[in-house]
Parts: sequence; C-alpha cells; structure tokens
Amino acid sequence: MSMYGRDPWGGSLEIAADSATDDDRSRNLQDYDRAALSRPLDETQQSWLLGPGEQKKKKYVDLGCIIVSRKIFVWTVGTILAAGFLAGFVTLIVKTVPRHHHRPPPPDNYTLALNKALMFFNAQRSGKLPKHNNVSWRGNSCLNDGKSDSSTLFKDLTGGYYDAGDAIKFNFPQSFAMTMLSWSVIEYSAKYEAAGELNHVKDIIKWGTDYFLKTFNSTADTIDRIVAQVGKGDTTGGSDPNDHYCWMRPEDIDYDRPVTECHSCSDLAAEMAAALASASIVFKDNKVYSQKLVHGAKTLFKFSRDQRGRYSSGNEAAIFYNSTSYWDEFVWGATWLYYATGNSSYLQLATTPGLAKHAGAFWGGPYYGVLSWDNKLAGAQVLLSRLRLFLSPGYPYEEILTTFHNQTSIFMCSFLPYYTSFNRTRGGMIQLNHGAPQPLQYVVNAAFLATLFSDYMKAADTPGWYCGPHFYSADVLREFAQTQMNYILGKNPRKMSYVVGFGNHYPKRVHHRGASVPKNKVKYNCKGGWKWRDTSKPNPNTIVGAMVAGPDRHDGFHDVRTNYNYTEPTLAGNAGLVAALVALSGDTSMTIDKNTIFSAVPPMFPTPPPPPAPWKP
Repeated sequence: MSMYGRDPWGGSLEIAADSATDDDRSRNLQDYDRAALSRPLDETQQSWLLGPGEQKKKKYVDLGCIIVSRKIFVWTVGTILAAGFLAGFVTLIVKTVPRHHHRPPPPDNYTLALNKALMFFNAQRSGKLPKHNNVSWRGNSCLNDGKSDSSTLFKDLTGGYYDAGDAIKFNFPQSFAMTMLSWSVIEYSAKYEAAGELNHVKDIIKWGTDYFLKTFNSTADTIDRIVAQVGKGDTTGGSDPNDHYCWMRPEDIDYDRPVTECHSCSDLAAEMAAALASASIVFKDNKVYSQKLVHGAKTLFKFSRDQRGRYSSGNEAAIFYNSTSYWDEFVWGATWLYYATGNSSYLQLATTPGLAKHAGAFWGGPYYGVLSWDNKLAGAQVLLSRLRLFLSPGYPYEEILTTFHNQTSIFMCSFLPYYTSFNRTRGGMIQLNHGAPQPLQYVVNAAFLATLFSDYMKAADTPGWYCGPHFYSADVLREFAQTQMNYILGKNPRKMSYVVGFGNHYPKRVHHRGASVPKNKVKYNCKGGWKWRDTSKPNPNTIVGAMVAGPDRHDGFHDVRTNYNYTEPTLAGNAGLVAALVALSGDTSMTIDKNTIFSAVPPMFPTPPPPPAPWKP
C-alpha cells in the first residue's frame, strides 16, 4: 500500500510515519500553555486567547404571553404611572381653576327687557293662578265669571287676562295679543329658547287660548254666539259698582260682572280664529290640543263669515276698543287658517282681490301700514309676502301676492327717516298715530314688522328693496327698529325707560289697580281704593315689564296715575313689545324659522296658467 494518499482537492496527502500519539500531543500542549502563561498577557492577548469574559445573568419577568426584561418592565410601568399621575393633575387643575375664557356673553338689553316684558302677562292673569306665577302681590280672582250673570249660556268664564289697568276682559284686543305672541314664537322660537323664555311664553299663550275655548261652543261645527267681554266699564258717571268706577284689587272684587255676548261680530270672531290658528302651530307637537285649537278656529271663522257685523256696534266696547271694519280680520284670519290647516280654500279667500280692496290694501291713507289691535292689514300683507318669498305658489296667486309684497315694501319705506309719511318727535320717536295719545303700542308693532321683514329678505338671500328709485339694504329696517326700541328703553330726552322695572328710571305711578293698592290683608271696597288711585306716592307693587302708554308728541311724559294716556299699560301693547324685543334680541346670526309656519302646508305645484285664446285672423 502506498504511503501517499490521494488528496481529494487534487494534491497528495502525506501522513508522517513518526507521528506522536494523542497522549503525547496533549502533554505537549499543556507544556505550551504553562509556558505561555508564565509571563503576563496584555489585554488584547487575553481577549484572543481567553475569549469573552463571563457575563452577569439577566433577570426576566414572565407576563404569560411574553417574557420581558425586568428593567424594561419596571421602566414601562413607571412611565405609565407617571403619565397617568401627570394627566390627572392637569385635569384637576383644569376642573378647579376658574375659567375666564369662553363665558357666554352677557345678555343684551333686548333680552333683559324681554325677560321683564313677559312678566306683565303673569300680573294680568285672571282666575285661579298657577303656583309658578311669580308675582307676589297677585292671587286668585274673579272665580265667579260667568256664574254671576244668569243671562249668559257660558257659566265658566274664569281665566284669561285683564286688559289693562282695570279688570275687564276685552276679547278683541286680548285675542290680538295672543296672535302676536304666537307669531313671534313661530318665527323666533330659537331666540326665545336662548333667552330661557320659550316655555314661559308658550304657557302665557295657552292661558289665553284655554280661556278662548270657553267663550264659545268649541266642540260644535256651527255656532250662533260668542262672548265678547266680561266685566263692565261704565264711564257715564253712574255710581253702580263696576270695573271702572271701583278702584280695587281684582282679588277683592265682590260686585257682579256682566257678560257681553254677540251674535254678529265678524271682526272679533275672525281675530279669535287667528289667535287659535296661530297657537295651533305653536303647539303642533301636542297633536290633541293643536287639533282642538284648529277645530275651534274653523268654527269661529265660519261664524265670522256667516254672521256679518262689527262686534263693537251699539255697545260699550265702542268706547274702549271700537272696530272700524272686519275686512282686515277676514284677510288676517284666513291667512292664519291656511298656515294652520294647509287648506287652499283659506288661501283663495285671503287672496281674493275684492276682500283685499275692502280691507284697504290698494290705497294709502294716514294709517296705511300701521299694525294695531284694530287694523291687521299690515300684518296680513307681511304674512302673505312670506308665502311668496319662500314657497312661490305661482298661478293663480302670484299676481295678488306680488301686489301684497309690493305694498309691504311701500309701507316699509314709510318707516324710514328719509320719507315724511310719519313725523318724528325731536327725540326720534316715529308718530304712527300722528301725535295722538298712547303712541308706543303702534311703535312696537312697527319695530316687529320691520325686523321680521328684514329677516325675511336675508333668509331669501335678498339684499334689500327699492323705495322708488332708491335701493336700501335690509339692515336699514333693523336699524329703524333698534332706534325705536332704544327710545322706549331709555334713549330719549327724558332718559326714562317706558318699560317698568327696566333700567333705573321708569314710571312709578302706573295706572293699574292691582299694582297701586297694597296687599296688606285689608280689603278696600269700591270707593275705599280711591285714596290709592289719587295719591301721588309711588305704587306699592312694581308691575314688572309693563310698557306704559308712552310720551306725548313733544317727548313729554307725566308720571301721574290718573292720567291713563301716559301711564296705563295694555295687553296688546305688551304683546307687540315682546314680539319686537325677541326679534332684536340675541345673536344676529340666529334668524327666522323658515319652515315651521309651513308645517301643515302641502307641497305646492303651481297650476299652469290657462292657454291663450285661439288666434283669430
């Protein structure tokens, strides 16, 4: 056998014949190791020969699903706890330290006055008062209304509101007041809510409508009479106890109060129909009550159309609240019934040219465009302009609605200082009743209509309107309303607020029985209260929110209790005040509610106009 093996890589592999055994080699290596270790090794050599040193064992934490280093685990948990503590500390600081930012802005003057103006209605309530009435000097009163008059069919006439400084319930101005309040809620419910007054004003309206439902047979479809008035205001100088001769708190009234019914009273019935119809929209979420109001409104309006006549013809109401015609109430009532029911027959009636002509829609006159408890034409025209602006029903209504819209634009022009339709006092109050007494009730209604029409234009993306050749921004109408309301709230030559309880300087001797007779456990009889009427001392009770009749044409005002032309407040006046204040109150970005008033109105598909007559050669 050859001593040379075959190298698998191509070369020869030599095996030494004298190779040492394994034991010899092991001994030789140990000798070499001892020789090498006999002298010190530097660091590098140690690393070469000895390899890495023995490392310290690590400690671990078994979390079940994963094993991690104890050091990492401790750091992680510590970091989480520290972060949690820091977050809690910061949260505690944020919660406890008073915040000076993001406070809601303080209420504006219009909102503050609104809160007070609504309180007047609480002071005027008749009947058994609710616990939350919040007028300390008022109590239950006139609980026998209806029962004490054997001649009437209506035996429960408790409730409702006293008209002014006396204790008479005049249903004509009272129903107008409720209509105005309902209209303001329908348009500005968000503003009422922002002022914290939405539930309050709805409660006020319901107190009125509950009473109206007692003044006729509200479950019937056809009626032949309604109640026009409860109480008597004899001004002939007689000495029989009545609501004008006597000066006593309503709570102390012990004389009989007659009930006045009417059998042909179109104006009153149509106005009451408007009150119930508009309130049915306010209470649309209460379906049972809303439908009750709608049914009553239909019944009243049918009666107004069937039994023609003025309610004040030939009775004492003519002295206090004489109605000049019923045509304006026909347009007004029909418009509200259309919005409440969606029944186009009411819209057809409201837009009948003959009806509008009788109501005075197409002529001027000294009181054109002046909304009041007597004449609702201006309000009806604004309501019907609303229909054209937002629903545009087209034929066959477009022509008459365009006319109403144009007429509305014209009387809005008359409110502006650039025109001379109405004079102004030196202090800036517009004289809508041409210098006659008790001007403020007309001023507040105009302020409401002007602000509302301005908001209509903005909601319809209309920048303004034309007065003849001149174009005016919608903002001009709001500015007009603001100047008039500011005048009422104290920006006038006398620096006096004509709303009781607002500001520091306001009337203290308001012509009002309940406010002027003290609640001192003494029952003053019919004549016994005269000493409180005639004294020059301020009223013992503050009738918060009452807007008095107002100054004269020279901005003069006499704070005298017996001069009702200066110091007497009324339901109708305060309703206009509330409507104007809520329209101007709060954030200007909150505008009208475009849709609620149309809740019952079906989608409108304009009828195409008739084809032209065939051509004849």
